[in-house]
This record gives sequence, C-alpha cells and structure tokens, in this order.
Amino acid sequence: MWTDGACKGNPGLGGWGALLRSGTHEKELYGGEKVTTNNRMELTAVVEALRALKRPSTVVVHVDSSYVMNGMRTWIAGWKRNGWTTAAKKPVKNVDLWQALDAEVTKHDVRWVWVKGHAGDPGNERADELANLGVDTVR
Repeated sequence: MWTDGACKGNPGLGGWGALLRSGTHEKELYGGEKVTTNNRMELTAVVEALRALKRPSTVVVHVDSSYVMNGMRTWIAGWKRNGWTTAAKKPVKNVDLWQALDAEVTKHDVRWVWVKGHAGDPGNERADELANLGVDTVR
C-alpha cells in the first residue's frame, strides 16, 4: 500500500490518494476536501486505504510523510497514554484522524516504510498522482 496527500495552499484545497496492491490485483482510491491541510490529507490517505481492506490483512504501508511516520512509530503511544495530549499538555492536532488511524491499525498487521517523495518510487509516484486527482475533484 502506498499513500499520499496533497494540498494547494496549506490550508487550502486538498486531496489524498492510495494505491493498494496484492499480487496482480490493484485498487486505486482518492478523494479531496475544499479546505484542509497537507497533514490531514496524509492521514486521510492511510485511514481510507486501511478501511478499504475487506478483512484483517498483513500490509506494508509506504508513506512519504514524516508526520505520519513519526506519529505511528514514536508519538502515538504517548498521546494515548496522556489522553490524546502532547508532552506539552496540548491537544493533539488532527486527533480525529489519529484516532481513526489507530482504530484501523488494530485490525491489521501493519509494517511502516518511509519512502522519499518524488524520488522515483513507482507506488509513491502513483499515490501522488491520485492525491492530485483528489484535489481536482474539489476544484
């Protein structure tokens, strides 16, 4: 699975995209919002991609977002322990999406892989194209 978000202005028009691949089967997903942020679109892409899985699965999620990667690998355990507040005792930004992502991840065996954006990874490039199609849906 490859996911990506896009935003024209931040905040501004946004889109998310996901490429799901299992063997020879592929599914492409995308959507958009009129007023959003890049981080919200990055999170939405992963949430929607995981929601599209019909049964518990072993999945490798490729993201080019340090925000998503750090959130899942480092920050989320502390946020949950602290009642969805940061170490600075402030509410976690985008908490609705982090909680949705946390709920989806519990249904699957997920491994996270960070990829450099716009660096030639075919799955990431397609996810980026899909995210931009998502932007186009709300223009």
